[in-house]
Amino acid sequence: MANLTVSGHFVLAALSGAEHQRLDTDTMLRRAGISPELIRSPGARVSSTQFTRLMQVIWKDMADEFMGMGPRRCRPGTFATMCALILEHSTLENALERAEHFSRLFDRTACMGLERDQDRASLVLHLDLPVHDPHFFLHESILVIWHRLFSWLIGQAISLDEARFDYPAPPHADEYRHIFHCPLTFDADRTELVFDARFLSAPIIRDRPEMRRFLKTSPADLLARPDEGNSYTGRIRALIGRDFSRALPDFEWIASELHVSPQTLRRRLRQENTSFQEIKDLLRRDLAIYHLGRGERSINEIAHLVGFTEPSTFHRAFKKWTGMTPGAWRDGDASAASGPTAAP
Repeated sequence: MANLTVSGHFVLAALSGAEHQRLDTDTMLRRAGISPELIRSPGARVSSTQFTRLMQVIWKDMADEFMGMGPRRCRPGTFATMCALILEHSTLENALERAEHFSRLFDRTACMGLERDQDRASLVLHLDLPVHDPHFFLHESILVIWHRLFSWLIGQAISLDEARFDYPAPPHADEYRHIFHCPLTFDADRTELVFDARFLSAPIIRDRPEMRRFLKTSPADLLARPDEGNSYTGRIRALIGRDFSRALPDFEWIASELHVSPQTLRRRLRQENTSFQEIKDLLRRDLAIYHLGRGERSINEIAHLVGFTEPSTFHRAFKKWTGMTPGAWRDGDASAASGPTAAP
């Protein structure tokens, strides 16, 4: 499967703390292999690999896992220490409780707290002021990291029933549909992720060698590479594959492979805030960006590979997706990769 891509909004939002401290963010971008000029274009996107590199650059340069946005400085190694502690527990519920307890050892908390009400459970965001988070990136990061970390620990995605936010819908709220795969509520009384309490009894299945491998790229990888394996969106992406030059499977075949009726699958996709057509369009977009960044194929070849019989149609579609032509995208991406401070 081609790499998923990340909206340019999240790239710039991740740098807001560094900008607030007047650090050289253009150099940070180039070290991650990202063109500072390209990323500021409307519709810009980067590969998940580039975004992972950027997060690692930010945490290293700032020596702060809160990226200059949190209520306090979070020293490098804090996340890894928490992971080592929670690995000692047998169930998800115990691990979540230990993670919250660990986070509350520090002055001015930034963590998730577990609450349970019969058959529903909630991870509630506790974020003490003051924070510098104009784009809500720190809020989003804590929710995403905790959700995906604990999903990884139990070896299955924790399906969310609802994601609630105690702030108005931001300009990039549409991106939330592809992050949380559940109904969204803004202007709520608190920020929380709601899920079925049955997950709390799930056993922790990871061991220390797995955790050491996991921590080599995490938590940056958790933000950049969502685990969609348990969502219908992710399962459909896997069934479609990455070769759009051949006839794609139709919706009825997809539904039969997932052992549901077409009506049920449409309902499930609505619950995940997406559709079959949107899944195909976003796959085409991400696949095109992936191949343009590699530079191994001509633009006409890429057009055919992502399912366009006419290059002109591909050019129009790509500009609609990203605001740029494929040629301009490739030129901007190449300039970042060849720069003197680009990441290896």
